Amino acid sequence: MLRSTSYPIAGGQLAALETGDLQTAEFSVVFLHGWMDNAASFISVMAELQQVWPTAHLCAVDLPGHGLSSHKADNHFYPFHHYIDDIYQFLAHFSPNRRILVGHSLGALIASCYSAAFPDQVVGLVQIEGLAPLSEAPELSVERLRRGVLSRQRLRRKPERGYRSFDQAVERRAEANQIAAPLITPVVERGIAQVDGQWRWRHDSALKGESLYRMSPEHAEAIMAQIRCVQRVILGKRGYPHLKEDRRIYPDDRLEMFTISGGHHCHLEQPGLVAELILGLVNKI
Repeated sequence: MLRSTSYPIAGGQLAALETGDLQTAEFSVVFLHGWMDNAASFISVMAELQQVWPTAHLCAVDLPGHGLSSHKADNHFYPFHHYIDDIYQFLAHFSPNRRILVGHSLGALIASCYSAAFPDQVVGLVQIEGLAPLSEAPELSVERLRRGVLSRQRLRRKPERGYRSFDQAVERRAEANQIAAPLITPVVERGIAQVDGQWRWRHDSALKGESLYRMSPEHAEAIMAQIRCVQRVILGKRGYPHLKEDRRIYPDDRLEMFTISGGHHCHLEQPGLVAELILGLVNKI
């Protein structure tokens, strides 16, 4: 049975959903969700994995600014690299265990960078609809900087809006993610609250600020080259097309790629198959 927990980090708390015994389990599987999602994104996968691997410790975290976790301090945005520091603080509580990181989208990017930076802490990596940190050509850096700063200005002026009903929020989110409403409903439930008669997202609006910086392709390749653990990539047939092309950039023989039916949230559409693929990685460790 899933239980709600929280862990201290500098400036706040990270909320989580977990099952299994942290102290006695040989492995901890840590799930990192995508941008604007939350820990509930992995409830169905965790349920499937618990059935076939009941001795594991499974933990899905709300990243800072998402779900029930603390927001960053006022006027603070969410640079990608800061998540690495947040997860380092969080994982300090899991020292007795061998750790497997499972990330979806943004969570996959975080998990890949973490696995490269701290290879002694990670024995397995699964990236779902994500592969390596985002990168772009250096000549685009000035335009990205300009756009990023302007996006922050727009967010500071933009009024907060809500929904008239919970069902409307689910409908909008299902449409945006091109997924059946029942599958995304747990994510919405954890990510929304009723305030003054309206339903409003719990997430920090600063998450919508565009990045001021993105590393070069050479930087991303250097990071991926430092990953030492066994790793798998799971893509949805209707997911992001560029990810299939990115595989050619990272030809590491230890990186297995699987394509399953579904879109960008294929783990919500095929939780049993994703659980099997995670367990298959464990058997290689």
